[in-house]
Amino acid sequence: MTGKKLDFSIVISRLESLANPANVAGMSRYGIRPVRVYGVAMPELRKMAREIGKDHTLALRLWNSGFHEARILAALVDDPAQVSEEQMELWATEFDSWAVCDTVCGALFDRTPFAWKKALKWSASREEYVKRAGFALMAWLAVHDKKADDKKFYPFLKAISKASADERNLVKKAVNWALRQIGKRNVRLNALAIAAAREMHDQDSRQARWIAGDALRELTGKKVLQKFN
Repeated sequence: MTGKKLDFSIVISRLESLANPANVAGMSRYGIRPVRVYGVAMPELRKMAREIGKDHTLALRLWNSGFHEARILAALVDDPAQVSEEQMELWATEFDSWAVCDTVCGALFDRTPFAWKKALKWSASREEYVKRAGFALMAWLAVHDKKADDKKFYPFLKAISKASADERNLVKKAVNWALRQIGKRNVRLNALAIAAAREMHDQDSRQARWIAGDALRELTGKKVLQKFN
């Protein structure tokens, strides 16, 4: 397959050949329950992505197929330079699992020039998966954008505090994830994330206290603090 332009039908046929009902059942136990799913393992999808290379046109067709694995593969093979804001908005509204949401945000969207803007915009959304995408983007930007100035994360910390009382599990965990990743970047952001977490812990919200407590355990722990010495 290397070096050849792959036809959409060939890629779908390969996904079908790798279908695994046992994996589908396992995915369901982890809350991944899309309607159209093959049960192809992530290592196989990453292998296929390496063989395909970057192909924006193919990525769009894979996404439009609606299959869980095809959409993850779309994120892995799409070219961030060709991704438009319109594409990002459309895909975000069509997220149907945390796995697709997080993969798209961490393998594609966070590499676009629109990532910082979308993270803040989506963090205020009422839609569960769109809101999760906002905080997933914050987490991935904290991990992947090594050159970003600390000041770019200040609005993220405000958004995290604002959303900390959200009762939806998918949102709550993404808010926590974003807070922890920001707090692990450097000493200054660690101190600001800890301060934000302590303020959250004083809120009259079970969700905010959970987010804060979990984040504080990691951000004040020896493993994280040793990174800064």
